[in-house]
Amino acid sequence: MLGFRGRHDIIVNSFQCPIQSKPWIIVSRTNSFPVRSLAPSIVPFLLLVTCAPLHAERPNILFCISDDQSYAHTGANGDPVIKTPAFDRVAREGLRFVHAFCDAPTCGPSRSAILTGQPIWRLEEAGNIHSTLPAKFATYTHLLKKSGYKIGFTGKGWSPGRLEPGGRSVNPAGREYTGKQLAESKKGMSAKDYAGNFERFLAKVGEHQPFCFWLGTHEPHRGFEAGVGLRNGKDPAKVVVPPIFPDNDIVRSDLLDYMVEVEHFDSMVARAIKSLENASLLDNTIIVVTSDHGMPFPRAKASLYDAGSRVPLAIRWGKGIVHPGSDVEAFVNLSDLAPTFLQAAELTPPAAMTARSLFGIFQGSDSVSRDAAYIAMERHDGCRIGGLGYPCRAIRTQDYLYIHNFEPTRWPSGSPDASVCARSIPYGEIDSSPTKTFLMEHRHKHRVARLAELAFGMRPREELYDLNEDPQQMHNVAGSTAMAEIQRSLRQRLFDQLKRTKDPRIIGGSVEWDHYPYYGRISTKGWSVAPKP
Repeated sequence: MLGFRGRHDIIVNSFQCPIQSKPWIIVSRTNSFPVRSLAPSIVPFLLLVTCAPLHAERPNILFCISDDQSYAHTGANGDPVIKTPAFDRVAREGLRFVHAFCDAPTCGPSRSAILTGQPIWRLEEAGNIHSTLPAKFATYTHLLKKSGYKIGFTGKGWSPGRLEPGGRSVNPAGREYTGKQLAESKKGMSAKDYAGNFERFLAKVGEHQPFCFWLGTHEPHRGFEAGVGLRNGKDPAKVVVPPIFPDNDIVRSDLLDYMVEVEHFDSMVARAIKSLENASLLDNTIIVVTSDHGMPFPRAKASLYDAGSRVPLAIRWGKGIVHPGSDVEAFVNLSDLAPTFLQAAELTPPAAMTARSLFGIFQGSDSVSRDAAYIAMERHDGCRIGGLGYPCRAIRTQDYLYIHNFEPTRWPSGSPDASVCARSIPYGEIDSSPTKTFLMEHRHKHRVARLAELAFGMRPREELYDLNEDPQQMHNVAGSTAMAEIQRSLRQRLFDQLKRTKDPRIIGGSVEWDHYPYYGRISTKGWSVAPKP
């Protein structure tokens, strides 16, 4: 049987279809031959059963995104404990990005940047979590749908927040596909069968229609089933404990529980890839595997340090990547994916989409300078009186991380006073966890005090880390005489980028993030966002 959209192996020839004005192709499973060699009586029959528009060859897109996973925690990226065969396969058969960064280390803003191809400081209230994504900001999903793509998502799409205040009625990730549930699921994990819902979506895709599907798991977002890593046979002695955490049995077990949830995400990716293989769609599908930001641990998620902003990223496209199996050293932001998808679909990204397509990297001929990534945060959660955020911006290069904190008198991880936090949690920017609890309860003890201060303490206006000497970013060298010129240069480069992309905190004008509505859960009686003075 003959087929299209990447279902079979060999394009024989192209020609003008006598029935329509569009170019058409003939596809054969095994043989290659020119159309002119066919017997005249056979050609009309072939035209009836094998003609398909060339635009049907536009690639499909399967975007797989976990919820809170740091760069280090995949097998391909070197972790000795975690098992991620799906990510490792995509990296092996495609590209492994070693300097990929989220645009914001917080769920909703990161996902808004991915969808719009813009940094969060251009997205108004979408720069805050538990907010909205205004409909005036175009998304790659909407533009692909307008051009004929089938669009859908399962699990966690754009979230958390409310759609209606932004003028939307459908999740920007697409129409939700749900209904498939796992027969068994671990405590703390969703029972959603993400891969099964992807199969349901595939069954709805029209013949010859390209598709774009967002497979977003709720894992490894907290909470975790306590001790599940140990019960699954994982060896705590083999865990690599980042130096920003205490090294003890509590933290090692917490890390193992987190890894079990990462592996659950990876198993869903593996099943989705198998569905593509079964439908003969694998090689004409762009498969992206990544996370929205870093791990849900102290000094990680909701911070601009690598543990919070550097993410795993692997991309496979059998028909579009010319050097599969390569490591990509270029610095990229996840917002670069939006113009990439549009360019792959033969669409021109809108001018407002300031991120830069990765298409040149796929082709092995990228002419764009990619030696830095830019990261930002505004309000992560309602963790300060009146809903104030912790505005900060960063530039990350090969050798340095420079962070500019615009309001250094505010608590960076949220106030220690739970009564001013919407969720009644001290240091509420950091998710509750055994690791966080240990740091809080032992913060005055030897060997723990400094780590607790790094996690919870106040931070100066400027931070600078020499990554060759301090890869974990634990020793701020901003203000030292020896680093003065580097600090000045990175500050200037960061501010130049913010000016070019019209960050209100740099160019002036109204700065509204502290006063946008908060649509998250509020358990503290009387807590609210203060009106703008």
